[in-house]
Amino acid sequence: MSELERIERRSGRGIVVRGNDIDTDQIIPGRFLRSISFVGLEEHVFADVRRTPDGVLKGHPFDQEHFEGASILVVNHNFGCGSSREHAPQALMRWGIRAIVGESFAEIFFGNCIALGIPAVTGSPGEIAALMDVIELDPSHQISLDLESLTVTSRAGTIRIQIPDGARSQLMDGTWDAMRTLLVARDEIDDIAARLPYIRGF
Repeated sequence: MSELERIERRSGRGIVVRGNDIDTDQIIPGRFLRSISFVGLEEHVFADVRRTPDGVLKGHPFDQEHFEGASILVVNHNFGCGSSREHAPQALMRWGIRAIVGESFAEIFFGNCIALGIPAVTGSPGEIAALMDVIELDPSHQISLDLESLTVTSRAGTIRIQIPDGARSQLMDGTWDAMRTLLVARDEIDDIAARLPYIRGF
């Protein structure tokens, strides 16, 4: 079994989705949640706001060629509110998103992001606005998110970011991945289990 994946930094090009209170039903509409797996969800990210009822593209950022391949999503206030569906960050991750920078996140959405190894960090509204502007001005430039220094660096400069200490520790020490954490500790778990009377018998 491989070692834990420690996430200290994320770098890549940015993509901007503007608007407050973008809920999980906008991120991945409920009719696409019928599968027992998350496979293919990336095809339906923001489906209802990307197209008219007739299927005509509206020019959403996720359809704009200059944002293709972007991995750092920049959003506004209360992103991921609404239902608790874990499919929302799954769909974003499968599209290619590896980190999210925003003004604020709904609590359950934030937790679901951390469980997938997606840093979801916050900054002040003014600094987020400046970051959005510089990404839209030049989508080709690289952005760097550093959890150790708690900064995001771009052509807009370096901004301070926040993330709860517990989530930051999980990302940086690799324990965000619950299954891998258990598998890495398998021998230790087996050793403890063997010493428990209700496991080995009396």
